[in-house]
This record gives sequence, C-alpha cells and structure tokens, in this order.
Amino acid sequence: MLKMAAEQQNEVKIPQMEENKKNSIDGSLGLEILQIIKDSQQQHGLRHGDYQRYRGYCSRRLRRLRKTLGFKMGNRHKFTGKKVTVELLSDNRHLLLVLMEAERAWSYAMQLKQEANTEPRKRFHLLARLRKAAKHGEQLEKLCESPRVDAKTKLEAQAYTAYLNGMVQFELQEWKSAMEAFNKCKTIYEKLASAFTEEQAVLYHQRVEEISPNIRYCAYNIGDQNAINDLMQMRLSAGGGGGMMAEKLEALITQTRAKQAAVMSEVEWRGRTVPVRIDKARIFLLGLADNEAAIIQADNEETKERLYESLLAECRDTIQAVREELRTDVKQRERAAEGADSGKVSNLQYLHSYLTYIKLWTVVRRNESMAHALQAKLKEPQTDENKRGPRPQDLIRLYDIILQSLAELSSLQGLEEDHTFQKEVALKTLVYKAYRCFYIAQSYVLVKKWSEALVLYERVLKYTREVQSKAKSFNNSLKDLPDVQELIAEVSAEKYSLQAAPLSDRLDHFRLDPTLLSKQPNLVQFPPDFQPIPCKPLFFDLALNHVAFPPLDDKVEQKGKGGITGYFRGFFGFGS
Repeated sequence: MLKMAAEQQNEVKIPQMEENKKNSIDGSLGLEILQIIKDSQQQHGLRHGDYQRYRGYCSRRLRRLRKTLGFKMGNRHKFTGKKVTVELLSDNRHLLLVLMEAERAWSYAMQLKQEANTEPRKRFHLLARLRKAAKHGEQLEKLCESPRVDAKTKLEAQAYTAYLNGMVQFELQEWKSAMEAFNKCKTIYEKLASAFTEEQAVLYHQRVEEISPNIRYCAYNIGDQNAINDLMQMRLSAGGGGGMMAEKLEALITQTRAKQAAVMSEVEWRGRTVPVRIDKARIFLLGLADNEAAIIQADNEETKERLYESLLAECRDTIQAVREELRTDVKQRERAAEGADSGKVSNLQYLHSYLTYIKLWTVVRRNESMAHALQAKLKEPQTDENKRGPRPQDLIRLYDIILQSLAELSSLQGLEEDHTFQKEVALKTLVYKAYRCFYIAQSYVLVKKWSEALVLYERVLKYTREVQSKAKSFNNSLKDLPDVQELIAEVSAEKYSLQAAPLSDRLDHFRLDPTLLSKQPNLVQFPPDFQPIPCKPLFFDLALNHVAFPPLDDKVEQKGKGGITGYFRGFFGFGS
C-alpha cells in the first residue's frame, strides 16, 4: 500500500509541463505526444515490460484529468458516455485525455499479448483492445485537424494513429496494409526529425529505429527475400525490435532455417561423417555459422553475452532432443553396445558428442569474453571508493568454469582414442591454468602475501613454458586462445615489483649494501628475524595459599543440649 501511494504521489509530478503549456505563442494548442507517452512508459512499468502497471497508471491519470476538466462521465449511480468534440477543445488537456485512453487500450492489448502465450483464447480480446486503441488514435487525429491545434501536434497525431493502425494490421497478418501504415509513420517522424535540432530529433530517430524491424518483417512476408538479411542484422541490436517483434523475428529465423534444413542430411566432424535425421539438430547446425558470425560482429559486450546465452539455450534444447532419441531408440543402443566392443560409437552417440562439444566450447568462449571485459575494468583506475569494482577473485571463478568445461571435453564418448584431440584439450587446459594461477597470485598481492604470490608467479611461468614447448606441433590450436607471451611479460613485471616490495620498509634510510652489486643480490633476509610481540597474559592466584582468614567461631550458631525439658518447653511455648 505504501508503494502504491508513493507511485500515485509521484504521478502528479509527471510531465506537468505539457499539461500546463495550454497555449503556444500564437494562441494555438500544442501537445508533445511522443515525448509524453515515452516518459510515461519509462517511468511507469514499461522499462521492465510491466504493461499492467502502465495500464493502471493510465486509468488513474484519466480519472485526474476528468476531475480537473470537469469532464464527468455520469455519477456514481449511472454511467453517461461523453466524448471530446472540437467545440469542447479549449485546453490541450482535452487532447491528453484522448491520448491516455488510447494508451490504456494499447497497454491492455500488450498485457494480453504476453498472457496469450499460455492462454490462446486471449488473442481475441487482444485484437479488440488494439482496435479500440486505434479508434481512440483516429479520434485524436480528427481533433487535431482543428485550426486551434498547431502543425507539429497534427503531424505527431497522424504518426501515432498510423502506428496503432499498423499494429492492428500486423497482428492480423495483413502485411501489405501494416507495411503502408508503418511507412507512413516512419516518414512523418523522419520529417519531424529533420525540422528540429539534433537534441530534439533524438526521440524521433529512436521511434524510427523501433519501427524499422516491423517494416522489414512485413516486406519479407510479402515476398522480399532480401529482407531476411536486414532482419538478421537487426537481431544484433540489443532490443532486436523489442517485445512482440523480437518473438516474431526469432520465429521467422527458425522458419527460414527449417526450410533450408530440409536439404541437409549429414555433418562432418573430425574426419567422420554422420547422418543428421533429427529436425531440431538440422535447424541448429544450419544456423550455427550465422550465430557465430553474429557474435563476432557484436559491437558491445552486452550484445555479445546475450547472443552467447541464446546460442547456449538453443544448443541445450538440441542436445535434449538427441538424448531423448538415444533413450527411445532401442536399436541404436544395441548398436552402441556393439560399437563399444569394437571401439567405435554409434552415429547418434557421435552426433551427441559433437553437440556437447559445441556447447562446452561455447561456454569456454563466453567466459573468456567475460574475462577480457573484467580484465579491462581491473586495469582502470577506481574513481568511486564506495562502489565495489572487479576483483581478481571474479576472474578466478570464470577460469574455474573454463577448466571444468575442458575437463568434460576430454571425456566425450567417441574421442577417447583421438590422441590429437586429447593433446589439443590438454594444451588449452595449460593455457587457462596459467591465467587462473596468475589471478590467484594477484589476489595474494592485494593482501600483501608476497612470498605466496611469488611462488604462484613461478608456477605461471612453468605453465607458459610447457605451452610454448608443446605448441610447436599445434599451430592452429592457439589461434583462439589468449596470447601466453603477453602473460609472460606481465608476470615478469609483477615479479620485479614483488621483489622490490620489501624495500619499502627502509626507504627513509640509505644503506650501501655491497651484496646488491653482486650476481646474486640479497634484497630480502630470509627467514626474517624474530620480533617480540605482545602475548595474552596468564593469571594465577598465588596469594590465596598465604592469606590468613579471621576466625568465624562467634558467627557460627552453637547447638545447645536441652534434653527432654527443652523439648517440652518448646512444645508448650515456655522459654521462647
């Protein structure tokens, strides 16, 4: 309740500037339609995809506007419909009233769109709400045709109505009509952007970018086969068109791959060709090259990580489909048992090993990409001391996952006798062990454990020497791995820094030590001299045995000898 009250209190502060700007300089009415809806959506739920919260905000704002304008819809006992007409148009808040009605219907439609994934019957209600939103948009456009409204507001109302009509036709899969509506909306926003300064045009350009994937999707469904390439490029963007468009785009890409997968019958890996009869595996393997190319072309780490997660999710689903086929196909299991006796696994098991290899190697590449980003942040100077920055421990965790994935790679079925593969995995394991050991040493440096860090740096150099000696016969195996030569240079610099660290204890005193000029200079005395430290005291009560306590005889009660007389005296109350 407190949270809801706080939200409602903050709503009063939402762009009041637009509501208060009733008239422009020439006396005409104006309304920043796109600015208002974008600000409201970002501040009331749509930043997190919460359409229900935004719908509630629209309802509450409508109630406040009607109360302020005196635009009542009957009383508490009876509802009386009332529309905003051109004759009533004396304040820009009348335009805002119709705009909020359209936004409320649109947000309800988007909420139903999310719920329709599990409840298909809600799709009918979704279409009804979208049509109602488009109807309110047309009413807003008709009101803006009044001579009292300025030219900019008229254009924005036309673009907004075209967008809502395009959404209705898009959901009805009327691709040609939807494309015409979206193109009209795009043209208006582009003209508005060219008429204002760069700062004012940013919002219009963002809207054009949101509409472009819908236009290309409509073009593809109409018959433009070249549009699929543009859609694949749009998929690289962080939003991918956002919400409904992102789902449509993923479905389109899967559908296109399914058509191409019909001609794919086999795959070759490490000199062995295996047939691919599972449709899900065909679709995945066909799109593997496109997914890897998209990851390479990604322009930021956030997009790259999102694409990695998408690829891994698709790979896991494919492996699950192959695993179920392995369980249900009894003949394949019998062949696998016979193949195990002869040292060769079945084709289906080998396909499973290939897909598992793709998954594990993708995990390695994803964590290596994350490690590169953390390494760059680790070298940056820390500006805010209160904010927790990256630490070497974060990188150690990433390299642990990489080493675990490499250990699983070496145990894949069908590759136990592939000595070349096993040697390549062992070489990659050495490289990542060296990097993991390096960051463990860095963590010891932070807590000033110089000797432990120095030992670990020596271990890093040992790993790198092994890599260099074994890499001569595997030139192609190191092209996707971090450069160990850079690591050697960095370790050498860190070692010199560590060896000089103990000298900080005597920086204020000059001392000419002849041993420093010899071939084996002794910079640090090892083992170090003992130094006295305070210890916890032990207390013993030695005085207790020598203390003479005073006699307490007079304090102790003497027991008298009364006999039977005393007994009777006490019984009858005498002598008390």
